[in-house]
Amino acid sequence: MKVYRKDNSIVLVGKAWEVRAKLKEYGRTFRYVGDWITGP
Repeated sequence: MKVYRKDNSIVLVGKAWEVRAKLKEYGRTFRYVGDWITGP
């Protein structure tokens, strides 16, 4: 599972279940994708 944060986007690379689990994990921390991109 790899997560790439770029200037204006996020790229998740991995198996479908890994991507879903990672999105669920980050969903607990960040409400919107924009928050995730500009976050720490």
